[in-house]
Formats: sequence, structure tokens, C-alpha cells
Amino acid sequence: MDVIDLTDEYKPLYLMCLEDWSDEMKEAGTRKELWYDRMKNKGLRVKLARDDTKKVGGMVQYGPIEHSFVKGTGLYFIYCIWVHGHKQGRGNFQKRGMGKALLQAAEADAREMGAKGMAAWGVFLPFWMKASWFKKQGYSKVDRQGISVLLWKPFTDDAAPPKWMERAKIPETPSGKVTVTAFSNGWCQVQNIVVQRAKRAAADFGEDVVFREIDTSDRNELREWGMADGLFIDGKEVRTGPPPSYDKIRKLIGKKVKKL
Repeated sequence: MDVIDLTDEYKPLYLMCLEDWSDEMKEAGTRKELWYDRMKNKGLRVKLARDDTKKVGGMVQYGPIEHSFVKGTGLYFIYCIWVHGHKQGRGNFQKRGMGKALLQAAEADAREMGAKGMAAWGVFLPFWMKASWFKKQGYSKVDRQGISVLLWKPFTDDAAPPKWMERAKIPETPSGKVTVTAFSNGWCQVQNIVVQRAKRAAADFGEDVVFREIDTSDRNELREWGMADGLFIDGKEVRTGPPPSYDKIRKLIGKKVKKL
């Protein structure tokens, strides 16, 4: 295999998280592209892993932590590292060492750019972005928020560990209408799908429902709320991983509408 920097040839594939076969991914619209176009001027880096036939099977995206949704200084932050594992489309590329190769390439790149360390996030549950996998690659846990774990690997003795942003507040719920609030950062297609589904579902109820989207790629909005992505219906948070279906979101909104 080889690891390469993102090129224009592969940009459409990257924006679909290598799942160009997926109709679900198409629901996310252009949010990831808009995020990428903003962040590439702020140091965002993307690398792709290809097999011996030059077929792309994995990706990693990372950049200066100061522009991420995590607190830190002088570090680079991994937004996600993903090796395609579905039978559909490109096929399963997992268990071939692509993830490790991508991580090592990203770390080497960050070191060359003067980073004091690399930060990443993972989850306790045994699926995508497992915290245990990062620990096997030499990362240590420094903070936790629900099922999400913040990890890091310092490169220098004077590196300071990162921290999760503290949630500052939740959306208000004015009386007389149901309020659907979606926090959207743009980096994650799964969360982008959730926002699009919530927006569609809210529109089905006409004037009874107010849909509000908060763009947390704006650093000021991110600091004000203390969260990058999320969905709230009348102030109650909806779990968004894995992404709830359009029908489920619509049903949750409908229950609130009936109580008006």
C-alpha cells in the first residue's frame, strides 16, 4: 500500500468518506465540502491510503487543534481516521494495516510542521474510532465526555495535554412552538446527515415547529455553546450516533407537537 496527500482526483471520494456508493451519504448535502474549503486554509490535512491496485481504502483528516472542537495548544488533532469496512462499494480494506499506516503518516507530518503532539478522540464502544485502538498505538487517555474519550501522544517534553470543551448551555424552549435545534460543525458526514434529516422533519409540521441551526465551525458559536454537533428537540438531546432515521426524528417531533 501507499499513503498519499489528498488530490483533486480523490476529493469527491473523500467528501463522501469513501462511501460514494451510499445513498445515505448523499443526504448530507454539501456541508462537508463547505467545511473542508474553510478549514484547508487553517491547516487541515488529509491523507489517503491505497492498496497495491491504487484503490483508496482509508483516510485520515487532521489539523491544528486551535481550529478544532477541542481545547489545546501546539498540538494537531485527528478529526477521524477511517478504513472502509463495508462489503458494498469499495469492499472491506480493514485488518490490512491501513489505519496504522495512516496514523503514522499523520504523526510524521505533524512532527515536520512543528507540532508538540497529536490528539485524537475515540469511543469505548466496539465500533468506529475505538479508544482502545489508539491506546495500542501509544496514545493515553486525558479526558472523557460521556462515551467519548480524548487521547493524546506528546512529541515534546513541554507539550500540554488537550481537554474537551465543557458544555456551556442547552437551547431554550420558548412556549407555543416546538423548537428543533441542530448544532452543525461540518466535519462529520454522519452528523451532517442528522442535520439534514432534522431540517426535513421539522418542515413537515409547518408553523408549529421552529428549526434552528447553529454553525459551530464559527469559533465564537463553538465557545458559546461548548459543543460541536448535536440535536435537541425542545431542549432534550437526541442521540445522533448512529444517526437516527428521518422517520424516528419526525416521530419525536410529532410527539411534542401533539402536546402543544
